[in-house]
Amino acid sequence: MNSRILIIDYGSQFTQLIARRVREARVYSEIHPPTRSLEWIRAWAPTGIILSGGPNSVYEDGAPTADPALFDLAPTLAICYGMQLVAHVSGGSVVGAGRREYGRADVTVEETCGLFDGFDRGESMPVWMSHGDHVDAPPPGYIVTASSASVPIAAMRHRERAIHCVQFHPEVAHTPRGGALIANFLFRVCHAEPSWTPGAFVDSEVEKIRAVAGSSRVICGLSGGVDSSVAAALVHRAIGDQLTCVFVDTGLLRLHEREQVERTFKASLGIRLVTIDASRRFLDALAGVDEPEQKRTIIGHTFIDVFEEATESLRHEHADRHEPGADYDFLVQGTLYPDVIESFSPRGGPSATIKTHHNVGGLKPGMKFKLIEPLRELFKDEVRNVGRELGLPEEMVGRHPFPGPGLGIRVLGPIEEASLDVLRRADAIYLEEIRNAGLYNEIWQAFAVLLPVRSVGVMGDYRTYENVVALRAVTSTDGMTADWFPFPHDVLARISNRIINQVRGVNRVVYDVSSKPPATIEWE
Repeated sequence: MNSRILIIDYGSQFTQLIARRVREARVYSEIHPPTRSLEWIRAWAPTGIILSGGPNSVYEDGAPTADPALFDLAPTLAICYGMQLVAHVSGGSVVGAGRREYGRADVTVEETCGLFDGFDRGESMPVWMSHGDHVDAPPPGYIVTASSASVPIAAMRHRERAIHCVQFHPEVAHTPRGGALIANFLFRVCHAEPSWTPGAFVDSEVEKIRAVAGSSRVICGLSGGVDSSVAAALVHRAIGDQLTCVFVDTGLLRLHEREQVERTFKASLGIRLVTIDASRRFLDALAGVDEPEQKRTIIGHTFIDVFEEATESLRHEHADRHEPGADYDFLVQGTLYPDVIESFSPRGGPSATIKTHHNVGGLKPGMKFKLIEPLRELFKDEVRNVGRELGLPEEMVGRHPFPGPGLGIRVLGPIEEASLDVLRRADAIYLEEIRNAGLYNEIWQAFAVLLPVRSVGVMGDYRTYENVVALRAVTSTDGMTADWFPFPHDVLARISNRIINQVRGVNRVVYDVSSKPPATIEWE
């Protein structure tokens, strides 16, 4: 069995970064809540366990905890709150700092083995701290491995057992040598094998898909985006002509989206594609709805209704041709790890859902399909690499993300056909100018948003009272965090000028300079 790391999420804003750092070292990792039982963890058989940081104090009522027996199941790395928790349940002393330490600090390395293999004794190392409490006295059997001026026990380890703890965050870029610490844990402490590669993932998933699907026919909800296209290619490699892709025109697509998807998909993949125009159905279902979560739920449910009806037509076709195996039992979706993380709390507790993704929390209750989601544990950049491994063209795998709900969550407020038309034309100009400026591949995602406000303007000698379009462009790796893209001013000016002059109904353009967090990438 391949090496794999279990990450127990105690609520840190950096938990997903831990998973990414481990995977970047080519070791598979998964995030799970602290409610997982020892029996479940033992059966999962981790090569190593990482306890994340978190916002709680170990002394708070209801604070998440850990059974000390957990540390006997696999080598353990405890970060921040995880370190305090290890100390607390093992007989050490944890105290409040009086004030929260947040930001850069320097720690001094006290030993040069284990996590700090390759470091020099006495070396000063910049790290990122984010904590309130700290370990005041290590538990019996533990020794200090690093210290700082404000935290005398900045790292510690057990003398005999493979338990290592750090008060700082090695997973963030602000800890420059954090990658070396994580690599030491993976390869020196856990003796993991770096076997997590796109090729290994494809081989493993092909076997799983064949085992799950058997001889059943399968449909794939294709949007034309990176995720669903890679999912379709992966499933097609596994089961061939048992797969039929269904592309639904929801009426919420970008300008010429339908034609582009049909052309690119048929030319690149050679998989049977059925296109269904359900635009009237979606727009009628969304009429008068302005609440974002309700929009996403309606869109998710309507997709399932359309897919179920599509399979009935396909069944009749197979029956007319006397073909065996006419039942379509499975639906393929391009669900990604960030979709799952944002739709449900990974901690299994009462945490707030950020937003419901139409293909996760927005699924219709009681639907008859069983799901095949081969990308469910991947981040976006990993999906792109899998697509390249499958031989998909760069035009497809390098495409900016486009959400399943489409323009339904980019027209803020109630959706009307006139509003969609305005947004389509503004968005097309925006993307065209980005490409003309040679910036498309520098941006992770760019799109226009139609705001539910109007503003006064002057065109010629006339007063106007028209729509406002917001532009959004971000840089990111996986969509979990993002920074706004710093456009050259002349490019922004050209985009604004073209939209205002060429899109009837728009007299003002604004640019969104919010990062994620605190904002999300999409506005709804």
